[in-house]
Amino acid sequence: MRLGLRLFLGFFLIVGLAAFFVMRVFVNEVKPGVRQAMESTLVDAANVLAVMAGDDMKAGRIANGDFVRKLEQAGQRDLRARVWQFPKRRIDYRITVTDARGIVVYDSEGRDVGRDNSRWNDVYRTLRGEYGARSSPEIPGDSKRTVMHVAAPIRDGDQLIGVLTLSQPNASIDPFIEASQRSIMRQGAWLIGLSALIGVLITWWLMRGINRLNRYAQAVSNGELAPPLPVRHDEIGDLGRAVETMRRKLEGKAYVEQYVQSLTHEMKSPLAAIRGAAELLQEPLPEVDRQRFARNIRVQQQRLTETIDKLLALAEVEQHGWLQTREPVPVAGLLAEAAEGVAAKLVARDITLAVLPVDAQAKLQGDAYLLRQAVSNLLDNAAAFAPMGGKIELSCIIEEATLDIRVVDNGPGIPDYAQDRVFQRFYSLAHPATGLRSSGLGLPFVREVARLHGGEAALENLPAGGAMATLRLPVA
Repeated sequence: MRLGLRLFLGFFLIVGLAAFFVMRVFVNEVKPGVRQAMESTLVDAANVLAVMAGDDMKAGRIANGDFVRKLEQAGQRDLRARVWQFPKRRIDYRITVTDARGIVVYDSEGRDVGRDNSRWNDVYRTLRGEYGARSSPEIPGDSKRTVMHVAAPIRDGDQLIGVLTLSQPNASIDPFIEASQRSIMRQGAWLIGLSALIGVLITWWLMRGINRLNRYAQAVSNGELAPPLPVRHDEIGDLGRAVETMRRKLEGKAYVEQYVQSLTHEMKSPLAAIRGAAELLQEPLPEVDRQRFARNIRVQQQRLTETIDKLLALAEVEQHGWLQTREPVPVAGLLAEAAEGVAAKLVARDITLAVLPVDAQAKLQGDAYLLRQAVSNLLDNAAAFAPMGGKIELSCIIEEATLDIRVVDNGPGIPDYAQDRVFQRFYSLAHPATGLRSSGLGLPFVREVARLHGGEAALENLPAGGAMATLRLPVA
């Protein structure tokens, strides 16, 4: 089971169980709570009615006195009340009056007159000066429909002369209890749903950071360059920064070791040539040979300098997993500056550079300096392989969301055996004019610049002869 699902299920289980038990407590407490409130109301009403019935009870006319007539008038009223969403049209009270012996002398429903109620808890306790109340089945044997009975003493001074029992069916408040329970369940369902949504959002937020960190760690373990993680001010952010620092240290160490080995290998040949020429110059030589060996030392020195300079430039871009500078770069100005930078070299070899017209609105998004250096490297490469008096064409082609900067020369092209190796570090071909090799770092530099800008570099032969280098980049 994936971590995100575990987090969500754990969160939802905790919140869901808590909500379930809370709702269960609320639902179970609604019925006794409402009945307790009803009992409290019955106590108040019973004592008020007991005082009102006192005169007729003392006078012996409780069955046909003013108290009974007023109760009958109240029972005939159409209440036309709406309590919450439930209509109420009549009074639900039933009033029973017993004498001091517990014998029923008045029943508002006329059913139990003459019956001995002295054994019922409400009458029994009240006759003994205690609080009397009971809940009993409305129909004997039916435990679902019950009636709440609350009794109050009828006194003549300090003498107890009777008991008034006020009764109300519990069924009269059942709709309110059920409505409250439904409301609690409905609100509880919303609570659980909201908790689930919060759980999903929290899980997504946590797993988003964890997945980014996981992808970043996978990329680092595979040796891929990856942009830094977004800034977060929490433990995931701290872990991401720690991984980034560790990656930089490990890659820095490996990078230095690799480049020291590469540089040492590339320096052996020029240094051997310089050492050999220097040893020969110590011997008596004809002037022609002396000039040739001195020139050879100078050429090898230039080769070393070029190798070190380009190696440093390549190292700088390879160490960056992302662009340090990103700004709009007009393509027309970029090509013009690159062409101007190689103009002196082209004039020395009588090579013509044709810069085709470029849309003035065409722009790239990236580092202007790196892009200019990349185009200059392509032009240098084309100039090295173009024949004396040759021609180089620099153009820009826009196709949908990509922009191709193309450098075409009329040189010998790329040999078949070198097609797959031209972008390898330190790999180079002999220049047709001089037979010398370059540092082999120009095209790898172009490839790295293309990668940083989300593009790619390519070099291919043309059917009509010559080669075309392409720097393909996304349009701004």
